[in-house]
Amino acid sequence: METQQSKEDSKTKHEAELAKAIMARRFYPSVIGPEAWEGYIFSDLEIRIKESTDLYGAVLWPSAMVLCHFLETNRDKYNLTDKNVIELGAGTGLVTIVSSLLGAKVTSTDLPDVLGNLQYNVMRNTKGRCKYIPLVTELIWGQEVEQRFPRATHCFDYILAADVVYAHPYLEELMNTFDHLCQENTQILWAMRFRLDPENSFVDRFRQRFHLEELYDLPSLSIKLYRAWRKDMRTKDQGEAAA
Repeated sequence: METQQSKEDSKTKHEAELAKAIMARRFYPSVIGPEAWEGYIFSDLEIRIKESTDLYGAVLWPSAMVLCHFLETNRDKYNLTDKNVIELGAGTGLVTIVSSLLGAKVTSTDLPDVLGNLQYNVMRNTKGRCKYIPLVTELIWGQEVEQRFPRATHCFDYILAADVVYAHPYLEELMNTFDHLCQENTQILWAMRFRLDPENSFVDRFRQRFHLEELYDLPSLSIKLYRAWRKDMRTKDQGEAAA
């Protein structure tokens, strides 16, 4: 009979193997060239991400790779084909690229300083490969969100976010942006790396507005992946409803 300790050991081993498999998708140029980039393997495709190392939001973070791995390996239950998707804090664009390759109509958003590099990466890796051309556009959390994305005309099936929660001064604005964009049939898929207390307190406050389900817990990467949906709307399993 399997003991509780052996179950815990098996779970820990599985999580470590999953984290290793996710990180193994990353590759680097064999020769150092004039352009700094990292690669990510999606199915049989090589995605090349140009980094802008002078900008905090312009490097390839492990949380993005965790979310991309989940989307690819769970495409049956979380089918992005022809779905309206918005990514918050898209950074270098990996999640936007993978979502587009999976058939989604993606709106990719970030701060103005990041958009040039984001647009470059998205177009470089999706041109001629995707059913829908991704839209790259500015979004400053909490500012003119209703004007930019009116709820009556902008209904998203999925909100995607990777590593948007850390010790920055705009956590309340981010919460309000989630709240505005997330409608009755919207699901949030959100990967985050736990660093300090602000992350934990944000999750606690997030739970007050949204139902939260933990999909991945990867202690070796200090990353968790969540699925969320509105508390004040229906609470049925929207993973199946949206498929």
